[in-house]
Amino acid sequence: MQNRFIDLYSDTKTRPTPGMRKAIAEAEVGDEQKFEDPTVNRLRERVCALLDKEDAVFLPSGTMCNQIAIRVHCRPGEEIICDRQAHIITSEGGGPGANSGVVFHPLDGPRGTFTGAMVDAAVKDPDNRYAPRSRLVEIEQTSNRGGGAVWPLAAIENVAAAARRHDLKLHMDGARLPNACVASGVAAAKFAAPCDTLWIDFTKGLGAPVGAILAGPKDFIREAWRVKQQFGGSMRQSGIIAAGAVYALDNHWDRLAEDHANARRLADGLADIKGLELDPRSIETNIVYFTVARPGWTAPKLMQAMKAENVGIGAFSQTMIRVVTHLDVTREDIDEALAAFRRILRQDV
Repeated sequence: MQNRFIDLYSDTKTRPTPGMRKAIAEAEVGDEQKFEDPTVNRLRERVCALLDKEDAVFLPSGTMCNQIAIRVHCRPGEEIICDRQAHIITSEGGGPGANSGVVFHPLDGPRGTFTGAMVDAAVKDPDNRYAPRSRLVEIEQTSNRGGGAVWPLAAIENVAAAARRHDLKLHMDGARLPNACVASGVAAAKFAAPCDTLWIDFTKGLGAPVGAILAGPKDFIREAWRVKQQFGGSMRQSGIIAAGAVYALDNHWDRLAEDHANARRLADGLADIKGLELDPRSIETNIVYFTVARPGWTAPKLMQAMKAENVGIGAFSQTMIRVVTHLDVTREDIDEALAAFRRILRQDV
């Protein structure tokens, strides 16, 4: 058993690098609420240019980005069309219902994606007073529960066209948009163009300790500031954390390709272990899901056994495991993790 803990549970497990810590320590700060924090303002300007959007607001988390966007776009009793396994359904504590009183129309598409035709079929007749009014379409780039699948630009444009046909807004949960850009070679602004609003997270592959940023039209962001206040998300000298995000944009964007390569190496190795099932060809970014099919083993049992080997993984059901690569995981760590999987699964049940 190796000594260092290799944490493959999520890319949120990243820790700030020495260079990022230095940038944070030296950050110039002011009162963000009064638009006086120069580091936050610089980050907002950077992201507006990156995404080609009019304005942006810095927030403590990606979940708050989604919750604020939903609150601004929708009214109680209205409906969001999204994938059945979207983060806003599975992983935000029922926030859309609790905070905004909205409901979902979940779609079942391949690997967390769907088509404009599926949106057309889901939209409610606006004259039907018995049904919730369709208001917002939401996509997730990359799709977490879809195994890190990248939404192709053409697919986003197809969904956006359907949204426009029905006078709906399109919101992107862009938590891992940087991964999609690096994997596909498509610029962030091109992915952002069909979307009315979107956000990117700095605490996943980009490796900052705190923060995400929500972007869109000026009128939308003006209202987002109000909801940020309502939700308790207002900050003061937040340049301290914004500095980590600026550093991440400068230093950690292109290196996401290393995480993708490590994920593929991990998937290739897992596919060769008897009792584990996955298709390595499906791995596009830094997320790998696989099925535990060996008799006598479950995903939670394997997770505990790997923890004893100093490797962290996530059990997402009785049979499904997720592993995620990030900047704290090296190629050598991948090989160590694979060796641990092999040791454990060679044991007699």
